[in-house]
This record gives sequence, structure tokens and C-alpha cells, in this order.
Amino acid sequence: MESTMKEMRGGESVLDLSPRATVGGGVEDVYGEDCATEDQLVTPWTYSVASGYSLLRDPHHNKGLAFTETERDSHYLRGLLPPAVATQQLQEKKLMDNIRKYQVPLQKYMTMMELQERNERLFYKLLIDNVEELLPVVYTPTVGEACQKYGSIFRRPQGLYISLKEKGKVLDVLKNWPERSIQVIVVTDGERILGLGDLGCQGMGIPVGKLSLYTALGGVRPSACLPVTIDVGTNNEESLKDEFYIGLRQRRATGQEYADLLHEFMSAVKQNYGEKVLIQFEDFANHNAFTLLAKYGTTHLVFNDDIQGTASVVLAGVVAALKLIGGTLADHRFLFLGAGEAGTGIAELIALEMSKQTKIPLEETRKKIWLVDSKGLIVSSRKDSLQHFKKPWAHDHEPVKDLLGAIKAIKPTVLIGSSGVGRTFTKEIIETVASLNEKPLIMALSNPTSQSECTAEEAYTWSQGRAIFASGSPFDPFEYKGKVFVPGQANNAYIFPGFGLGLVISGAIRVHDDMLLAASEALANQVSEENYDKGLIYPPFTNIRKISANIAANVAAKAYELGVATRLPRPANLVKYAESCMYSPVYRSYR
Repeated sequence: MESTMKEMRGGESVLDLSPRATVGGGVEDVYGEDCATEDQLVTPWTYSVASGYSLLRDPHHNKGLAFTETERDSHYLRGLLPPAVATQQLQEKKLMDNIRKYQVPLQKYMTMMELQERNERLFYKLLIDNVEELLPVVYTPTVGEACQKYGSIFRRPQGLYISLKEKGKVLDVLKNWPERSIQVIVVTDGERILGLGDLGCQGMGIPVGKLSLYTALGGVRPSACLPVTIDVGTNNEESLKDEFYIGLRQRRATGQEYADLLHEFMSAVKQNYGEKVLIQFEDFANHNAFTLLAKYGTTHLVFNDDIQGTASVVLAGVVAALKLIGGTLADHRFLFLGAGEAGTGIAELIALEMSKQTKIPLEETRKKIWLVDSKGLIVSSRKDSLQHFKKPWAHDHEPVKDLLGAIKAIKPTVLIGSSGVGRTFTKEIIETVASLNEKPLIMALSNPTSQSECTAEEAYTWSQGRAIFASGSPFDPFEYKGKVFVPGQANNAYIFPGFGLGLVISGAIRVHDDMLLAASEALANQVSEENYDKGLIYPPFTNIRKISANIAANVAAKAYELGVATRLPRPANLVKYAESCMYSPVYRSYR
């Protein structure tokens, strides 16, 4: 991946750490803040201690009925609550009972969002303790529907909206956010939300959901997380006509106007929060995603979850699956349906790991991997018409127009779907792959569930129970001929929370591909023999905090090794250190 980005930025590496990127906090004082005098006043920021009615309306500190008798007296809460005193465990039990009564997933999502706005610690306690049940509620697949209907269900703003109206004032907008010590920002422009397309401003559900997982699964403090939506308009006709749409009602800005707003945002983030804040790009369209990652990879701590996070989690699944399908990584042939940011990102990371294991040059290991896009197999005769990120995958072969033809020609042992188009792994496709392999690895990664290339039931049935299957969205266990198959979920939530925590605890200032490989290796190592017996190539989410701590430790160790870590001295035991840094949602006692 870094090799592709280096080409785009004229050979500059993220490890070069050029002076222009790091001196003086990283950016010029474009807003003239350092020139403030008695004539040009700067407003001081103040904090106050909440009590009484305001305390019950503060989601960061509210405990509801869990306030003790002593706390009710000392914080002027007497009479503002019913007499009963409840434990956090009892509150959790009541809420889970309520959530389980809802049949509609969006109702469950709205209940969880309302809880987050009312009682932050209880929200995260609920999510951590019931992660397998609630992950599909607060994130994929339900978050996709939530984004589509965001204007109708919008209650309270949960992040920052930076639109073209704020051009020239982005730093002021960042300062409107009440928290000063931000460690992770997830930002989207809403152009390519999951497999749903351009949702514009209503894509905010994605950064909000991702950061909830940063806290619940990775232990990053909620106060250190900032969701941001860059609103440059939308090309979605339904949104533009919808009276409840909450974004700018104009066509999407492009070119220099778009680039200028993004650059102002990136500069303001660094000026306001410093060098070590992680900026995660989320659900940008292909043409912007690669450009932004290449442009800011050498000057900021940036990470694109669609390109890099997806790649890391899929590589982990492939590495783990080798114990079931046999051979080494280099022994297998990979065929992708989909050659966008996810597909090319996964392919590049697999090729990198293969190169690392075999010491064979990257250009050679890429030849084990083939990609199919909307026009057929990517081959060298198409090179002149390909987008830059597809060109490394244009190998010598006669043209092939469709996926079935490509399977018959390439004879892949691993079939990966990242097309964003549902039901493209047909009965004939899976039967053909199964006829070529004793245990084919089939990964249908597109989200949400409706866009998955095939279901778990289809993969197991059409392969006669021989497929090793994983998907992007969750599928229930499936029984075939008396055996219960548990489908794996190649969910980015396995990687990015622990990856982000590793960057935070090491004080890293750049992201390098070797860190992604380290994260993949850590995740693959967490798969147990018991998991393998069920056909799983990912560990259960019930252990996610332990998994995240191990990923964080591996990523941090790599940051120290590469010389981009700034938190010194290095802790002796990085796993224990990662665990000690994790946020706990257990209630605090107030004086």
C-alpha cells in the first residue's frame, strides 16, 4: 500500500519525517492565533462542576437511579429522582430487556443512541458486556439504515459538521467542540457510505458509530473521540428533495474547492490538537480516498479504514484460514470481485505479507492476485484506461469479461468479494470454485447484509459444506447435513479500535504498512483450536478487549521499532500497558 502511495507522492515515504511536516506543530499559523495581543483578545475556556438538575442532563456524569443517598444529598439531587437506588448491573438488565422487545433493528439503534446521549457510561457498559448482540445494532448493518434516515431520526448533534459555509473558519469550528484533548478523529464526506452510495451529511452515523467502537472495543476515552462530517453537498437526488435532509442542498463540490476545504480542515486539526491526533478517513469515494491518504500520509497521522483497516482484517482471516485450507500464503491464488479502495487495499496487504514471508519482490507476489472489476478481469491490455490504484494488478492474460470466466481461467483457491453488489456469488460461481478446491476460502465482504456477495447459507449449501466462509456483515450459524457451521465475520471492528489504541499509547506520529501487518498477525494469533473446530477464522467478539490489547501492543511495538513513537521510555510490557490505558465504563463515586 505504501508503495502505491509513494508513487502518488513522488517517492516520499511516511518515514521520511521531513521538517516541513513537523516543525512548529506541523502547520503554519494560518489563523494568526500566535499574534494575539491585548488589542486582539483570545476568549478563555472555562469548566464548571455540574450538580443538581444539570448533572442529570450531563451524559458524561449522569448515573440515573444509581446515584447513592450520599451523592443525592451532596449534589443537590434530592427529590429530582425517585427514591429507589439501583445498581449499574440492574440498569443494564432493564435496558437489555427493553431492547430485546423491539423487533425493528432501527428502534434498537435509536434506543442505544438515546442512551448514549443520556448516560454515557451505561451505554458503553451495555455495549461491552453484550458486544455480539449489540454490535450489529450500533454499527453494520443497522447503521446503514440509520444513515439513510438520519434526517428523520436526528435528535441531538453528536459530532462536528463542517460545511462549505465554514470555509475560512474551520479552526473556530473545531474550538466549538467542548473537549480539548482529542486523540482520535473519524471524518467522512458521506460520498460512499457502506454499499449505499452518496448520503451526504447524513453519513454522520458512520463516524459516530466507529468512535463508539473505538471506546467500547479499544478502550479509547469517549472524551478523546471526535466525529466529523465534511459537508460539500450531495449528488443524491432523494436527499436533495427530502424536506427532512439536514445537509447542504447543493450538488457535491469537487476539484479545488473540495481540496481547499479538506486542506483547511487537516491544517486546523493539527494546529488545534497537535501532531499525535489520529485522523481516520471513512467512506470517502475511491478518487478522493487514495488522494487524501497519499497527500497527508507524510504530514499527519492518518489512516483509511476502508483501504487499510479492511485489508488488515481480511489478511488476518486469510492467515488464520491457512490452518484449515493448508499451505503457505504464497501457495494460494487469489481472485477478487471488486477493484475499488477495499479490494486493492486488501490485495496489496496480502502481497506485502507474502513478500515479507518469502523475500520475493512485491512486484512478483502481486502476480498471485487477480482482480475483476465491472469490465472484467484486470489485464495488462487494459492498463492505459485503468485508474492509478488498479494498474499494479494488470497482469499478462487474455481479456476475460466476467467473474465465472475469470474463475475458470485463474483457478483461484481464495475468492474475495468487495464489489458492494449483492448476490454476485451465484450458485454456479460457488459450485465452480468448490469443484476446483477441496476447501475453498470464500469471503463475501460487502456491507450491509443486503449487499453481501452471497449469504452463509448459500456458501455452505452450494459448496456441499466444504467452504470456509467469512462475511462483512453478520450471519447466523447454519446447519447443513447435521453439522452446524458458524460463519466468521471479517469486521473492521476487530482491527481499527486496537490499531488506534496502539498508535495512541505509543504516541505515534505516522502510520506505516508494517503496523497493519503487525495488527493482522496479532489478530490471526488470537484464533484458538476451539474456533477452528467450528470453521471460524476469527476469534469471538466476546474477547474483543483482550484482542484489541494484543493488537495495540503489536502496533505500538512496531511504531517503536520504526522510530515514529514519541511516548518514551517504551513500556516494558506493552500488552499490560495497553490494558491499563483502556477506558472503563464502571460508574465513578462522587464526593
